[in-house]
Amino acid sequence: MKPIPYFEFRDFPAGSEAAVQTALMEVVVGRHYILGKQLLIFEEAYAAYLGAAAAVGVGNGYDALVLALKGVGIGAGDEVVLPAHTFIATINAVLQVGATPVLVEPDKGTCNITAATAAKAITAKTKAILPVHLYGQVCEMEPLLQLAKDHHLKVVEDAAQAHGATYKEQKAGVFGHASAFSFYPTKNLGALGDAGAVVTNDVAIADFVRMYRNYGEVRKYQSEVIGINSRLDELQAAVLRVKLSYLDSLNTERQRLAAVYLQELQGFDKLILPVTAPDCNHVYHIFNVRTKHRDALQQQLQEQGIQTAIHYPVSMHLQPAYRFLGYGAGDFPVTEELAKTSLSLPLFPGLEPEEQERVVKAVKRFFR
Repeated sequence: MKPIPYFEFRDFPAGSEAAVQTALMEVVVGRHYILGKQLLIFEEAYAAYLGAAAAVGVGNGYDALVLALKGVGIGAGDEVVLPAHTFIATINAVLQVGATPVLVEPDKGTCNITAATAAKAITAKTKAILPVHLYGQVCEMEPLLQLAKDHHLKVVEDAAQAHGATYKEQKAGVFGHASAFSFYPTKNLGALGDAGAVVTNDVAIADFVRMYRNYGEVRKYQSEVIGINSRLDELQAAVLRVKLSYLDSLNTERQRLAAVYLQELQGFDKLILPVTAPDCNHVYHIFNVRTKHRDALQQQLQEQGIQTAIHYPVSMHLQPAYRFLGYGAGDFPVTEELAKTSLSLPLFPGLEPEEQERVVKAVKRFFR
């Protein structure tokens, strides 16, 4: 029986691959590869799609986080509140700018940070909250924004998994002072390599990021700050420009597939399905289920040729790299439980009905 991949690139919608290839050839023929018209077109299109003032293309999602934090003024001596359950890029970016990451528990249902959990960690040194829109669902931003306003804090969104997701009809990436997107190939909006963007409604922040990503130059050979080289190249910008036109269709397909799982897998006491918060529109970058029998379920699915993934198997505060922060086992019980029980099922545009049916039947057999 043919294996079912956890993720696979497929021509969905039909013809999208050909459109991407055409865009790539346009760049090759044009012979302009860095800071050209493709980047400008994509930046303008992505900002318009999100309803933001500006999108600034950078080399990858991690750089986008670093530049967004720098852009809002976060640096040495500052504390940044962020969820304990996230990919390590989030905490690494905070450390990269010299700030101190302060971890808090996510909500047990949505797996996202909330104002209630963030409020407990705010001190006189706190300068920013860094909500992560995990798995494709926007955090409940209204209370978080009010909390930030009450304490005069900056808000930087990590929207790397939430392209096109909405909260109260507004898209992820437009709520905070700045936001960071990754266009890693497997994202809902993915390039053909590393790529990212900083999104903001603040013109000064956008100007800073444009300067900082290009060695700190305001014009050729005139450096205002010591910047870095993190430019979204023309080839990736051209790919993203084309794929942006398909993003809503891709998200709709992800939501359709998720609805099948949610309908077919309900009713099992030992299986927790994804929870969508009120006013949120989930785009299911990841379809994450939870069970105390995670390892056995994964093994059984693997034996039947069904690939899965775990996001994330070792909690950040228990990683050797972050021991210096002083956290230990038991400090974040919700986060640690998520690490032990989470399993991501196959969900990607182009997943065939018979493939998903095999996954559903296999999961049902396990719990019956």
